[in-house]
Amino acid sequence: MATTAQVFEGFRREAIQFLADLAENNERAWFQPRKADYERLLKDPLEALCIALDEAFRSRGIPLGADPARSPFRIYRDVRFSKDKSPYKTNIGASFPYTDGHADAGGYFHLAPGEIYVGGGMWHPDRSRLAAWRAVVDRGVGLEALDDTAFVATFGHVGGDRLSRVPQGYPKDHPRAELLMLKDVTFGRRLSDDDAMSAGLPDVLADDFAAAVPVFRLLGSLPS
Repeated sequence: MATTAQVFEGFRREAIQFLADLAENNERAWFQPRKADYERLLKDPLEALCIALDEAFRSRGIPLGADPARSPFRIYRDVRFSKDKSPYKTNIGASFPYTDGHADAGGYFHLAPGEIYVGGGMWHPDRSRLAAWRAVVDRGVGLEALDDTAFVATFGHVGGDRLSRVPQGYPKDHPRAELLMLKDVTFGRRLSDDDAMSAGLPDVLADDFAAAVPVFRLLGSLPS
């Protein structure tokens, strides 16, 4: 658990520098003597952030979960099937699953030098969930959430990796072809270093996730 009395006080500038240094020295011989710095600067504050977010989600009725043990991603890379054998990720992140339906929909926070953002959606859904998304898009019923005023003002529109053409079984000139071509259904916006270093970051993230609740509900309700 976090060693900062479980109170999030903001990430320090040294945390971002640590990740930049790690990118230049991505090997155990460099990381292991500095593991305590990683925990102090990154791991513990991220856990504290999750604790603060869970409280915010509960108090504001935002249907996401934040768990200091489960939400953060490990710093260690799975290199078993990768040509890149670098042992560590050069970012930290945490996921916040949707709690009122399918948990493959949810929110995400990412911190790396020059790349700090908040977002969410449905990333790499299985075949049945993607088929359910396309069926909803094809009918055009229930997509009002994508045009919700608060969501569009905060995040713009959904996007993600997409096919090079409309999937088989749908007309090439389908009026919602761009949505049908999505392989992921995601959204996000960049944050500043000042946002990340502020004790108010949990409120910033909670505000953004609150604006995305209609989209979380849409994606979380898709049948499998």
